[in-house]
Amino acid sequence: MKYIGAHVSSSGGVQNAPFNAHAIGAKAFALFTRNQRQWNSAPLTDENVTLFKNTCIEYGYSPKQILPHDSYLINLGHPEKEELEKSREAFYDEFHRCEQLGLCQLNFHPGSHLNLISADDCLDRIAESINLALEKSSGVTAVIENTAGQGTNLGSKFEDLAHIIDKVEDKSRVGVCIDTAHALSSGYDISTEDGFDLTFTKFDEIVGFQYLRGMHINDSKKALGTHVDRHESIGFGVMGFIPFRMIMADPHFDEIPLILETPDDTRWAEEIKYLYSL
Repeated sequence: MKYIGAHVSSSGGVQNAPFNAHAIGAKAFALFTRNQRQWNSAPLTDENVTLFKNTCIEYGYSPKQILPHDSYLINLGHPEKEELEKSREAFYDEFHRCEQLGLCQLNFHPGSHLNLISADDCLDRIAESINLALEKSSGVTAVIENTAGQGTNLGSKFEDLAHIIDKVEDKSRVGVCIDTAHALSSGYDISTEDGFDLTFTKFDEIVGFQYLRGMHINDSKKALGTHVDRHESIGFGVMGFIPFRMIMADPHFDEIPLILETPDDTRWAEEIKYLYSL
């Protein structure tokens, strides 16, 4: 079973996200559980939580079909102590919100070294941040997203993801989310059948499909290996249709959220229908 959806708005309260997902024919969805561009957000109320859970039940969304995303401000590998602690506190708050909402995973970008520490030290710091959050929470899996490798962002290589996972103590509560646009931009040519097969053979060898918890299904405005993170609507970017056909035909991508983050939300219902037609 393929669970296709989009990163929908939770404006007005998290309880609106499942309603917005249902409105576009989604069988999965992503959301922000707090304002993603502010450090401080109001706590979830009992009403928020109850309405969210009830609406998910009404529309048939189980926790495994939902992939919340954390704040863009968080840098779990920050080289400076004060900023690192700020990120870790915000990251734990994200875990706590997931626990309140009955969600079982949290998607996040790993972190950036800012040219102040080595890449390996930064990856170790990210793993340490994950371990601390897992110790203070229960039932929520940390889902690391691959990046385009823009600037000093780590996580663009499968080896980065494997490095972090290796240092996470509870392997049952760590996973990865592969973003197709990030993969192409970081240098993995998934635009051809051979390239797609080679990329995910490498993924399985280096990381392992057992850690795949979700995908972001995006075309890319930028070409292979540019390391620039710019999403595009399916069929309007540089990737063509092959990778999306490959995803829909491959059982490795069953039973996980397949989330559109394409820039034109008016196309989401059409994109979901197209993907299911494959």
